Amino acid sequence: MRILALGDVVGRPGRMVIQQKLPALVRERKIDFVVANGENIAAGSGITQNLFHKLRSFGVDVVTLGDHVFKKVDIIPTMQSSERLLRPANLSNAASGRSFTIVTTNGGVQVAVFTVLGRIFMNMPSDDPFAAVDRISNQIPASVKVRICEIHCEATSEKVAMGWHMDGRASLVFGTHTHIPTADARVLPNGTAYITDLGMCGPYDSVLGRRKDRVLKFMTTHMPAPFDVATGDVRMCGVIVDVDPETGRSSHIEPVEIQGPPSEQAYDADDKATGNPD
Repeated sequence: MRILALGDVVGRPGRMVIQQKLPALVRERKIDFVVANGENIAAGSGITQNLFHKLRSFGVDVVTLGDHVFKKVDIIPTMQSSERLLRPANLSNAASGRSFTIVTTNGGVQVAVFTVLGRIFMNMPSDDPFAAVDRISNQIPASVKVRICEIHCEATSEKVAMGWHMDGRASLVFGTHTHIPTADARVLPNGTAYITDLGMCGPYDSVLGRRKDRVLKFMTTHMPAPFDVATGDVRMCGVIVDVDPETGRSSHIEPVEIQGPPSEQAYDADDKATGNPD
């Protein structure tokens, strides 16, 4: 089977490029399952119920979240009810939402997905991500061979360590949060496809998806500036992975970077908040 993992979807430009480019990619490359990180989809910070359903309508099977998981409180009821939306598994047990999910593809293959927050240089308190993936791995039935693990964090060392920790226990381990595609996609010795960061689905003529002028003003003067979502050089980035559904072992991973059309508008009715970039 073939899996597509997409990096952090940033604002309106990010979701528009997915709407415009994802369906054709799924058809042309015969993609069986799509997972995307949606925590930056609402003006760069958080996700709403409406935007979650938009991603699903574009062809995303499971949406994961990171440290902006609860920035939009209207998403909480959906987090509690939908098996297609995941919070980080290493938050408090009392936190709303699912820590993992198992979804059956149209081809009848069961796919488990879970995500964890890293702790190095991250502001959101969380439990040990390595203990969390061990716990989740033990909860997933042995019959579910295809397993996808995301680590949403800042430090590359923590992401690489997670790849080695899960080698042979996950079909795919990928990193998100830093919005920069890394050049280390590979299949580890025990059959786990790995990449340190998928990059983002959003505007690359930016600073991590935000307007360059606003970020530079803040960084050079320390004066407040709204970090609005940028609009230029929009791309859809991620990886395609080939997995044996009988064993869960991956045989191939390749980066994906698809140029989108120019985005003239960063906001719509769902985009009303601004904040700092990840």
